[in-house]
Amino acid sequence: MKLKRFLLRYYPPGIILEYDKGGQLRTKSIDLLDLTPETNPDELLAEIRQSEPLITGSRADQVKQLIVRLQQKQKQQHHHRFCFMKELKAHILPLTNVAFDKSGSRFITGSYDRTCRVWDTASGRELHTLEGHRNVVYAITFNNPYGDKIATGSFDKTCKLWCAETGKCFHTFRGHMAEIVCLAFNPQSTLVATGSMDATAKLWDVETGEEVATLTGHTAEVLSLCFNTVGNQLVTGSFDHTVAIWDVASGRRVHTLTGHRGEISNVQFNWDCSLIVTGSMDKTCKLWETGSGKCVATLVGHKEEVLDVCFDLSGQLIATASADGTARVFSANTHQCLMTLEGHDGEISKICFSPQGSRVLTASSDKTARLWDVQSGVCLQVLEGHTDEIFSCVFNYEGDTIITGSKDNTCRVWY
Repeated sequence: MKLKRFLLRYYPPGIILEYDKGGQLRTKSIDLLDLTPETNPDELLAEIRQSEPLITGSRADQVKQLIVRLQQKQKQQHHHRFCFMKELKAHILPLTNVAFDKSGSRFITGSYDRTCRVWDTASGRELHTLEGHRNVVYAITFNNPYGDKIATGSFDKTCKLWCAETGKCFHTFRGHMAEIVCLAFNPQSTLVATGSMDATAKLWDVETGEEVATLTGHTAEVLSLCFNTVGNQLVTGSFDHTVAIWDVASGRRVHTLTGHRGEISNVQFNWDCSLIVTGSMDKTCKLWETGSGKCVATLVGHKEEVLDVCFDLSGQLIATASADGTARVFSANTHQCLMTLEGHDGEISKICFSPQGSRVLTASSDKTARLWDVQSGVCLQVLEGHTDEIFSCVFNYEGDTIITGSKDNTCRVWY
């Protein structure tokens, strides 16, 4: 094994090693999820060298420099105040979803008008209209971090794979018996997973366009799914109140997570793949151990359905959004509620952390999005201007641009 080069990953902090093994270029990542500006770089370097034989004495100084650069990036935080930049009247019929590519230079919108549109973020110019679906385009995503492909899932029961550069359709994935409502690329961008109202999920080969596996076992709609960061497992959440963990290579179900008493609204792995968080219409979230499938905590406090849930990138915090108009931040380690975020005047349907983990963004039926400080729970900004419910809010990779999508058929870009 010969080390070729280092790549720096800012969010979450880590160093990627590119190395040669038997003539094949491979990568492995050293995750530094606990890194803070106060961490002693020499001690951390010693720890890394103990566990990573690729980092020899001659490379030690280089690694220390990378650690220091990651710490400098952490110090440049984030007193960013977002200003409204532009409104895009994206579609004639209602929007369904919005998503960024990794750099944030482009984003996509899905709509009831049966199209997905690709936009240039800075200019607000439409780059492509992806046409071909015969019904609502509901689920959309880029194959980040690459950003050269787009997948769209539709109520016409198909998923289409597109070239992000030209707008050309590569493949149409046919096989579901009902609407496709969620989808995701695996981290390697070799597979697309789709979840459907037909109670199955399917895996598709990006290269050939062939179906690789059908994941059967749920007895109701599959409403959310998520690959882990390695790409060897997929988790699905269903209206049958259960969550399933699947082995991607074999298509076999590894665990069924039972305990929720209502439909599952969202599922997500943490960064190191050890935990899964689930939100449910039963007003709770649950935290599960991936390895054993055991429930390690039930996060309570919301008075109405939990509509969205997510980890921060380090996997140490969990944010929940509820129909009761509040959001909460929990510790993934102690399971304590650290903050209740109060101020919205309607249900909160979406929640996400900034890449740095210092901010939470919420989208609400009260026509506003709000930006919150994670440490204090203070509302830092109210993003106003939409004239109807906001159902989507996303940060770009650097955390310095936000897009909100609303039932008023517009997207607003905030810098």
